Amino acid sequence: MAGQFSGTPIYILREGSQRTAGREAQRSNIMAAKAVAGSVRTTLGPKGMDKMLVDTMGDVVITNDGVTILKEMDIEHPAAKMMVEIAKTQDSEVGDGTTTAVVLAGELLKQAEELLEQEIHPTVIAAGYRAAADKSLEILKGLAIKVSVKDDDLLRKIAITAMTGKGSQSARDDLAVIAVEAIKAVVDEDGSVDTDNITVEKKVGGSISDSQLIGGVVIDKDRLHPNMPKKVTGARIALLNAAVEIEKTEVDAKIQITSPDQLQAFLDQEETMLRDMVDKIAATGANVLFVQKGIDDLAQHYLAKAGIYTVRRVKKSDMEKLARATGARVVTSIHEITKDDLGKAGLVEERKVSDEKMTFVEECINPKSVSIILRGGTEHVVDELDRAMEDALRVVGVAVEDKLLVAGGGAPEVELALRLRSYASTVGGREQLAIESFADAMEIIPKTLAENAGLDQIDTLVALRSQHEKGVKTAGLDMDTGKPVDMLSLGVVEPLRVKTQAINSAAEAAVMILRIDDVIASKSGPGGAPGMGGMPGGMGGMGGMEE
Repeated sequence: MAGQFSGTPIYILREGSQRTAGREAQRSNIMAAKAVAGSVRTTLGPKGMDKMLVDTMGDVVITNDGVTILKEMDIEHPAAKMMVEIAKTQDSEVGDGTTTAVVLAGELLKQAEELLEQEIHPTVIAAGYRAAADKSLEILKGLAIKVSVKDDDLLRKIAITAMTGKGSQSARDDLAVIAVEAIKAVVDEDGSVDTDNITVEKKVGGSISDSQLIGGVVIDKDRLHPNMPKKVTGARIALLNAAVEIEKTEVDAKIQITSPDQLQAFLDQEETMLRDMVDKIAATGANVLFVQKGIDDLAQHYLAKAGIYTVRRVKKSDMEKLARATGARVVTSIHEITKDDLGKAGLVEERKVSDEKMTFVEECINPKSVSIILRGGTEHVVDELDRAMEDALRVVGVAVEDKLLVAGGGAPEVELALRLRSYASTVGGREQLAIESFADAMEIIPKTLAENAGLDQIDTLVALRSQHEKGVKTAGLDMDTGKPVDMLSLGVVEPLRVKTQAINSAAEAAVMILRIDDVIASKSGPGGAPGMGGMPGGMGGMGGMEE
């Protein structure tokens, strides 16, 4: 970047900086974004394949979950990083539909590339895409079906749809029941759902069908002392955020002891203090104690003698869950504890799961916090189950909050494509072309679903379109037969928010990438990361993945 000024070039950018401008910049960015979409495309849908990701340490992740794949991939290109952001947003907002969002964004950019070739300005494309996205949300609202918290059957179907294709095929019906029960337990009065109140513990061993829902909390710790009871029925639970120890003074104080009797008296005094602490706790009638901090060895002895089941160094988050599940209050001072602060549970028991001992707090009257234990044959199976369960919980939670569903299986996308095309003709001008491109891009979802199921893309799409033109709005792709079927009767449903969020974030990201016409990458310092190295090789050999 040099300006001619009386024969002397003037350098504005630091030496070694790279600048890509105009069409070249757009081409490079679109190519990077398409490569990312291409990398997760094959995982879409119930027949999607999995990816095996190996990091520098040699740790292996096998997954079908879009956001997990993109997070694990070491992506260098700035435009490609934006695609990862879409997946992350989709994940944090709805928990499912991450692959859909990324594939849509990639297709929107691919369509935009063809418009750019026809000399249509990026601003016009952006305006068309925005109009199309707004119209899509409006159309989707019209397609939505109501669902209530009491509708177990529909909620289960939502959970099954979210888990399909994530390696849990065999036991997904049981897992869906668990997911729905868990969500129904933690719904707040105002109808909001915080899935943080559901603890998911993974344990290798047993089979997937051994997974279970606990109407209370499972803590990954065992009892403190072998003399304590292993099982407490009719538990009265005290939660203490204080150490059962003698406090050390802040000020350095010296005690001068001149005779052995004084020393003995001093030690006896400590012992008495610890005994008083335990007596205070026992006096409330508590027979189970969870402590967030440490417990002195001598205090452990007294607690065991009093027959109190004790667990120490419990995580803060677990303490909050225990409070929600049992109705106990977390007390910060032993001297303040009263019987009103205690919580109740039908059973507190130490059990061995696989090789580890864990504490189960069960049979709570109305637990606002519950636990799920997932079991599977190998670590990779359990990890993928965990991701599937996470999606199912989030999606059922969203459905309970929004109370709106749409059909799955590519049905909403085909309907959107149809309706957007007729909307485009009312807009006119060059924007019409952008809206039509947006409609074409929508069809990538049913196309990809068909391709991943080993079906012919064109035949499938034609069949789906003809059903939608006849007015069957919920016609989607039956993966087993390859025929269009009413998705509601098949029970393939998703929350409306999964679709609206995916379309919104895909459109926003596509518009953002389109509007970039200049990429200036500054030169890195010594030993720093390189600039925007030549794109195709820069993404770890993913350049060859483009169709």
